[in-house]
Amino acid sequence: MPIQRIALISVHTSPLAPMGGAKTGGMNVYIRELSRELGRQDVCVDIFTRRASPMENTIDAAIGENVRVIYLAAGPPQPLSPDDQYEHLSEFTANLMAFATLENLRYDIVYSHYWLSGWVAAKLKEAWGIRFAHMYHTLGHMKKRIEVKDYQPDRRIMTEMRILQWADRVIAATPAEQAQLRWLYRAGRRQIVVIPPGVNTERFKQSVSREAARETLGIRLDSNLLLFVGRVEPLKAVDTILEALHVLRDKAPTLLRNLHFMIVGGDPNSGRDREMNRLQELSVKLGIDQLVSFVGAKEQAELPLYYAAAAAVIMPSDYESFGMVALEAMSSGTPVIASQVGGLQFLVRDQETGFHIPAREPISLAECIIELLTDRSRTEDMGIAASRLAQEYAWSGIAARLLTVFEDVAGQKLKRA
Repeated sequence: MPIQRIALISVHTSPLAPMGGAKTGGMNVYIRELSRELGRQDVCVDIFTRRASPMENTIDAAIGENVRVIYLAAGPPQPLSPDDQYEHLSEFTANLMAFATLENLRYDIVYSHYWLSGWVAAKLKEAWGIRFAHMYHTLGHMKKRIEVKDYQPDRRIMTEMRILQWADRVIAATPAEQAQLRWLYRAGRRQIVVIPPGVNTERFKQSVSREAARETLGIRLDSNLLLFVGRVEPLKAVDTILEALHVLRDKAPTLLRNLHFMIVGGDPNSGRDREMNRLQELSVKLGIDQLVSFVGAKEQAELPLYYAAAAAVIMPSDYESFGMVALEAMSSGTPVIASQVGGLQFLVRDQETGFHIPAREPISLAECIIELLTDRSRTEDMGIAASRLAQEYAWSGIAARLLTVFEDVAGQKLKRA
């Protein structure tokens, strides 16, 4: 059946939230860009999210035609951790249903994101008899295996396992995520469809020269700019980049003369961010603080200039379900050095659009940096190949693939929770 109206659920974070916050990143971009593209294709999308501030309007249509972000009361109107939001999911669900009733809305399908939203989607399925597709974005089991110090509540993992029983279809970003769902959660192969996130190829493209971008950003034209973009948290392993720069002092000291490493993300001036403080202190301890700048979070509209100015983007993460930053950089014609984990091992093609490195190995990272910065022609070839590959991820095609899945799910016999 043709899909005309979708209820998209993102309980714990709004797609309109400022980038760089503790819970804003690739998922926010995914929801915003996908919804905008679906709206262009004449599909009405209502995005339901929790009100985290009394200043948020009930309805915000800023994303684009046919798309609304609807803020629902669920607990106090203030930021809460995902685990704290769990206690308010029943209120969120009740208010969502009340909104739909007041506006006399009927949805063809529900598309839920993250484990909290999957819980809500299951309740809507029970009340409305509506099918739903789910995307996890990150898996509690994987984070628990990697973040030994940061305990992932069993409640999250148990809910994620139950979502597999409730959902009519699960969208995995990569074959790696599909394998993790089958291995750790015993998911059935037929339940999972692999459809990657997309990229805004009109925003992220080779439209400005590296020199012009550097001049605009106030960066020396002869500098070798290395870039990290994303949330500043231990999982992102930014300290591995700092350690690699320290390795360069012995391996290739001449490269340091023009080297500039920029960290785009977080708030370097708050003083309250433990990981940010640790990285700033580490750069001083390693004697490379003169090479490093912490510029804070930037909005999506600003990022193309940073990608264009960089010789390479580095993503040494311990875990990435996909890696939206890598795709944005590639679409901008910038090679990516990425740890061989999760979605990054599928997205970045080693020796073609960038390099794969083992996680937490600064020496391997340093060697890749040397290779990139000393072979300019190869770096340019990698950038061209990266931009060409990224075209395969244009949102128009990704949205069309998702709609095909949604139409299939909506036409099936209801799978009861």
